[in-house]
Amino acid sequence: MKYLPGEPQQLPGNRTSLAGYQAGHFLFDVSDGVATLTLNRPERKNPLTFESYAELRDLFRALVYADDVKAVVLTGAGDNFCSGGDVHDIIGPLTRLDMPGMLAFTRMTGDLVKAMRHCPQPIIAAVDGVCAGAGAMLALASDIRLGTARSKTAFLFTRVGLAGADMGACSLLPRVIGQGRAAELLYTGRSLSGTEAERWGYFNSLQAPEALPGAARGFAEGLATGPTFAHGMTKKMLQQEWNMGVDEAIEAEAQAQAICMATNDFHRAYHAFVAKQQPQFEGD
Repeated sequence: MKYLPGEPQQLPGNRTSLAGYQAGHFLFDVSDGVATLTLNRPERKNPLTFESYAELRDLFRALVYADDVKAVVLTGAGDNFCSGGDVHDIIGPLTRLDMPGMLAFTRMTGDLVKAMRHCPQPIIAAVDGVCAGAGAMLALASDIRLGTARSKTAFLFTRVGLAGADMGACSLLPRVIGQGRAAELLYTGRSLSGTEAERWGYFNSLQAPEALPGAARGFAEGLATGPTFAHGMTKKMLQQEWNMGVDEAIEAEAQAQAICMATNDFHRAYHAFVAKQQPQFEGD
């Protein structure tokens, strides 16, 4: 099926398991509470198409209901993460769309970022090689970014005559690396090396290329065995408090923490501490 910009891919929103989900435009696997999503067009450096955008959006929306997924690893096949929108499959067709069609497309790509930010599971991006354009936004929309020294991250939008304001870049990037540095990258479209990206705070850490998959998986497994309800609450508050004053944020966190205190995981942690044992969290 050929998806038009903004046309939704149907994926049941009320399912409780994604273990058997067969992705059409990337690789997807669930094991031990960790979902691994691999962009899989290595011969083209894993570019996105209309279809893969739509499927990614709907999959991240479905993760809200996926009881068997506690954390997500997002990565690319081969030696690259993602080169952005496919020049032939997206850029070319966009030049022939009318304004309503263009707006439908840009809203769809923004909806992907919204879905990533609103799914409760922490998302760990494992970034090697090229991470450009929409690919840089997928990494930016993730909660944790692990990179390599040879990685190259670039917000290329101005290089093709577009604004640096794409998929939430002007909101998300300054919060991660600061306003001045974000302005530099979004105005110039220049490439950010892995070493510089770690120094600026874009990457949480750098890994050797061969160690990157294991490091991302290990990070995700650690989160998946933790208090996953509380992790979801932490992610929600990190998102919501951007638009709050300090007083409102303190009150919101008081409410969020009281909710977490009512969970079984909180009681498990207390009893484990008393027994001088490690708590076994179950996410409820």
